[in-house]
Amino acid sequence: VTLHCVLILCLFSGWAAGYKQGDNVTLYVNKVGPYHNPQETYHYYTLPVCRPEKVHHKSLSLGEVLDGDRMAESLYHIRFRENVEKKTLCQLTLSEKQVDQLREAIEELYYFEFVLAEIPIWGFVGYIEESGFLPHSHKVGLWTHLDFNIEYNGESVIFANVSVKDVKPVPLEEGTGAAVGGVGVGGGTLTVTHTYSVHWYESSLPYSRRAERLRDYSFFPKTLEIHWLSIINSLVLVVLLLGFVIIILMRVLKNDFARYNVEEDGSCDDLDQGDNGWKIIHTDVFRFPPFKSLLCAVLGVGAQFLTLATAIIIMALLGMFNVHRHGAINSAAIVLYALTSCVSGYVSCSFYTQINGQRWVWNIILASSLFSAPLFITWSVVNSIHWWCGSTQALPATTVLLLLGAWVLVGFPLTVIGGIVGKNRAGSFQAPCRTRNIPRQIPPQPWYKHTVVHMAIGGFLPFSAISVELYYIFATVWGREHYTLYGILLCVFAILLSVGACISVALTYFLLSGEDYRWWWRSVLSTGSTGLFIFVYSVFYYRNRSSMSGLVQSTEFFGYSLLTALVFSLMLGSVSFWSSLAFIRYIYRSLKMD
Repeated sequence: VTLHCVLILCLFSGWAAGYKQGDNVTLYVNKVGPYHNPQETYHYYTLPVCRPEKVHHKSLSLGEVLDGDRMAESLYHIRFRENVEKKTLCQLTLSEKQVDQLREAIEELYYFEFVLAEIPIWGFVGYIEESGFLPHSHKVGLWTHLDFNIEYNGESVIFANVSVKDVKPVPLEEGTGAAVGGVGVGGGTLTVTHTYSVHWYESSLPYSRRAERLRDYSFFPKTLEIHWLSIINSLVLVVLLLGFVIIILMRVLKNDFARYNVEEDGSCDDLDQGDNGWKIIHTDVFRFPPFKSLLCAVLGVGAQFLTLATAIIIMALLGMFNVHRHGAINSAAIVLYALTSCVSGYVSCSFYTQINGQRWVWNIILASSLFSAPLFITWSVVNSIHWWCGSTQALPATTVLLLLGAWVLVGFPLTVIGGIVGKNRAGSFQAPCRTRNIPRQIPPQPWYKHTVVHMAIGGFLPFSAISVELYYIFATVWGREHYTLYGILLCVFAILLSVGACISVALTYFLLSGEDYRWWWRSVLSTGSTGLFIFVYSVFYYRNRSSMSGLVQSTEFFGYSLLTALVFSLMLGSVSFWSSLAFIRYIYRSLKMD
């Protein structure tokens, strides 16, 4: 925990590195990968490029490692505010195999990422041109000269990028190296000379606002825009939905109360069997459901992710994450997941005790593994494929041990502690009506009250409220965008929870009005099915909104999309259940019963 907290504090600090003229500014090489597969990345030095005799890696934070960063020192010598013109970096003699490797990388649109003063610098490895139909022309060229353009203000670096303007690429012909432009050829090898230039420009932008400069840089395609219309659309949906629940449903309940309370006063167990509707099942509506332990574990883990998501959004609003803090959200999520494990243990075991659960130890184990087990299985598959392909997304053994230690030493113990506290502090269930020993027979239900129909309705409406924003989130997670509209994200998150709660209450009322008291699991599944819609959307995004391909990228995308769907199902299922329980307690307390 201490190590994680130190990493978080380091990431959240806003210290500016001060340079004097002539000071060395270290340029780190990081990773390369296909342009359209953001999560398929490899170390820069896996390509035949200029590299030092002994590679020195930069010490990275947990979030940077999880993000696939593998920064290493380079041969570029950059000094603060000192321009350099076409300085030789190194001369390489490439074998035929190395030339083919570069050709393949360029044809797959490989880009590289460097890091200078915490500023990412992107550029393409080479140049490809397709022209003509008959005859068809296919040209592949390697960029051997890079121009670094660096902006500074006072003693701080504000922005940096790389360009190949007015630079001719070195052609890489099919087969053995045959090059032009003063590049040596011979014996099936190709000799290239890599050079670079550095130009410094003064900027008026203060260091505290340098993130704005990077955010406006357009190496990657810009898809994130201010999208107030989608927010207004979602708000209108919420207002209409709240109007439906509050006005229409309350009007129906008012008529129900007026009709039910006309009867002469009697005890809860002496009501006439001639009634129909939700009042007649008052002796069964609080009958505890099957699979109580699993239900409570779902509620506990859902409450944990609700706490985790709220904390992440609040931290983002406070400015703890910006585009220069590599992997800050990853580190925060790991730490918060471990620390909020006590929430899942407390909520799960507390409610399990209230509904007369006896195997509380098993309930704690189930709560701790309900999400961590699928996460471990998915990560094992994805990480194995990354490791087999040599991707930097494969976690080192030390990081794996660190994460495992965080769960074993922090996450699981806090779940146990939270469960014990919840068990000891659990009160009674507080049901307004007593439950009879013999359950009432449930009459046949029409098709529109079946579980699948309720899941379709309860999942689609919350999904429709966030569908537009979901595209921007996907473009951030599965692309290279920098999400900064956290205020809008908070609004959408509140809209999602509100819609889920309202839909759950409405569907629960319709279920009870048909004299069906099996609302416990139905309330979880109805709105929890939003996760299924999110996964279907992820398939649509993969096929129609992205250019991702290949085993590495596809496995990671669909593996973690399944986990994302599970998180939303648990979180919204928990919100849905508690909303339905509060509603049911309210309507049965409002009846005149002794």
